[in-house]
Amino acid sequence: MNWHELSVLVTGGTGSFGRKFVEVVLRELRPKKLIIFSRDELKQHEMRQQFPDTGDSPVRYFLGDVRDRERLYRAFYGVDVVIHAAALKQVPACEYNPFEAILTNVMGAKNVIDAAIDCGVKRVMALSTDKACQPVNLYGATKLCAEKLFVDGNAYAGDRGTRFACARYGNVVASRGSVIPVFLEQRRNGRITITDPAMTRFWITLEKGVRFVVGCIEEMHGGEIFVPKIPSMTILELSRTVAPDCEVDVIGSRPGEKTHEILVSEDEARHTLELDDKFVILPLRPERAAQRWTGSRPLRPGFRYASDTNPQQLTPEALTQLLGPLG
Repeated sequence: MNWHELSVLVTGGTGSFGRKFVEVVLRELRPKKLIIFSRDELKQHEMRQQFPDTGDSPVRYFLGDVRDRERLYRAFYGVDVVIHAAALKQVPACEYNPFEAILTNVMGAKNVIDAAIDCGVKRVMALSTDKACQPVNLYGATKLCAEKLFVDGNAYAGDRGTRFACARYGNVVASRGSVIPVFLEQRRNGRITITDPAMTRFWITLEKGVRFVVGCIEEMHGGEIFVPKIPSMTILELSRTVAPDCEVDVIGSRPGEKTHEILVSEDEARHTLELDDKFVILPLRPERAAQRWTGSRPLRPGFRYASDTNPQQLTPEALTQLLGPLG
């Protein structure tokens, strides 16, 4: 792919992922046009101070909501690559506002698919989450639905040429809504709260998440769900690393919370390939799974990629390095 010739749009572009994506892509890939699509004019104004849209800048800002199908059609005109990062992602908020979560995460995904096909977008990469794998909360269920829609979007597109894939990964270190900023705030008072000491999570930095997504866009053939190999850590060890001198209060799990997360389930493993740095969950339809991945290998029967059995564990030293000045 020659990014210099491409027009790229990111939905939810003023969120944590979107800001880092814009930073990395502008610095290293320099696309012909980079459109930030989001619904918050204040965040766009603030982002414009860092990434101006004047002069010879390729950056453009587009106010809109993925719930608004017609607005997406207008935004996608002339776009080559779409990264779909817009979502309602707070687990408790989705539990208490289920209709809103479905309208944004499921119907918004359908709107993105329709607009991408009809506007001739070449590639669409949708961001997903470990909570979409065997979901126990509404947020995870909506993201699972979105994954299914995007994978099947390849058949829906027919011979139009638009291809869809998903990138599924775990918690983003220090992103908005992450537990780490909460711990950093609580440690000022000398006492932090955790839900379950045994709870484990997958962790990835924003920078690595962006680079993973960019790499998957370049490699995708359509219908894949890409899963990076990333480290895990218990919430208790995380809290002790971020706030080593604080008292810990255990308050119990929140509604819709798992003790451990899964990125590849046993059932998905049957049609998943392993590479050195990631797993590729292939589409179920054989005619779309025929593409060979060089250097890949099938997974053993019963394989399960979960945060509690993950062989790659995040050490306190490595977490401190990832946090940098935040820690």
